[in-house]
Amino acid sequence: MDARSYIEDNRDGFIAALGEWLAIPSVSADPAHHGDVRRSADWLADHLRATGFPTVEVWETAGMPTVFAEWPAADPTAPTVVVYGHHDVQPVVPVQEWDTDPFTPTVRGDQLHGRGASDDKGQVLFHTLGLRANLAVSGAQAPPVTIKLLVEGEEESGSPHFADLLIRHRDRLACDVVVISDTTMWDSDTPSMCVGMRGLTDCQIDVYGPESDLHSGSFGGAVPNPARALAELLAGLHDEQGRVAVQGFYDEVVEISAAERGLLAELPFDEAAWLRTANSPVAAGEAGYSTLERVWVRPTAEVNGMWSGHTGAGSKTIVPRSAHAKLSFRLVPDQDPLRIQERVRAHLLAALPEGLRAEIDFTGPGVRPCASDLESTAVQAAREAMAKAFGTRIRYTREGGSGPEADIADILDAPLVFVAVGLNSDRIHAPNEKVEIPLLLKGAESVAYLWDAYATALRD
Repeated sequence: MDARSYIEDNRDGFIAALGEWLAIPSVSADPAHHGDVRRSADWLADHLRATGFPTVEVWETAGMPTVFAEWPAADPTAPTVVVYGHHDVQPVVPVQEWDTDPFTPTVRGDQLHGRGASDDKGQVLFHTLGLRANLAVSGAQAPPVTIKLLVEGEEESGSPHFADLLIRHRDRLACDVVVISDTTMWDSDTPSMCVGMRGLTDCQIDVYGPESDLHSGSFGGAVPNPARALAELLAGLHDEQGRVAVQGFYDEVVEISAAERGLLAELPFDEAAWLRTANSPVAAGEAGYSTLERVWVRPTAEVNGMWSGHTGAGSKTIVPRSAHAKLSFRLVPDQDPLRIQERVRAHLLAALPEGLRAEIDFTGPGVRPCASDLESTAVQAAREAMAKAFGTRIRYTREGGSGPEADIADILDAPLVFVAVGLNSDRIHAPNEKVEIPLLLKGAESVAYLWDAYATALRD
């Protein structure tokens, strides 16, 4: 029996098990569901024991639990792989927009609908099917590499306790490579590997002027106006070429290679269709870069919201006492969120008019960007394993979103490889989330091949 046949033969049991897990509403952001997040961890732990993992533990944090499992290779000198994913899910509001109950998994043709089907329970669980397929084909009692699963319970809440968990268990998580299964492919006809994710930091700026709102007829034009000052500060975040005008903002930016830029250009990107999904008439951004480069490999500064003074019906002719805005900054390798925070704060305060004061509050330390080395043995072996499963060339993509991957790579001192089969059309984080069942099976087949490839490639 080959891996593909084994996976097809066990398809129904795999989908049934995934359905059981999806029925647990493990919404980490909602305290009312924290008990369900724990149930989700316990369900996964039981499933991993049934799969054959000799070591399965639920690791507690100051928040929600993480599941750890380890299956040592028969050969103690074999490479070690950590597989990362998460078992918590996004809230389901607005629930009225779901066609079926979000926690009643529903199969429609080749699609499985339910919260977490793609992000990330389906992509975590295909690893158990792929490992079983690998063992069935080889007849071995242990995998060809030591496999350690690390499945977090707070990723959808910003992973607030995950770095501490990694530090605390660093020795037990020692590995040669980290495989991430929490991203997407280009589309079902163009399978791909993600090779980088942007980082993030965000803040609120509050500009204060007079102690109270002032009559604009009596004081307007003669005292500083916080709303006008804030508008000028926000306008000054970019230059005429769409570049972020904060001094030092680009100092550590690593430009992608000409080879990767060419690979991105090969993707079948339909900008007109993309603009329709954005409900925007035109594309815009930093001059000299394509739309895909702008959302994947270039840093950004965005105004997320702004408010000041009277915003209700009718007019109220005042000089407002304060003005406010929320900003976010997407970051790329090797930008450090804390360093960017310092530079943004210095830029805004230096441009603030006399007579006004500003408070700039950032939300925590931010999320660092990450990227894989396209030429590394780990990436190349994964690309070949996926190509064998999909029967076609595997492209490279990046993602504009953020996660804890940079912390994983730095704390464990191991390279990242992304093996995932989600799609942007899976409606992750939105009503009616789904996953394509054939792609989950291809994910399982990919890792069935990958463990054999790593047993050889990571030893050389």
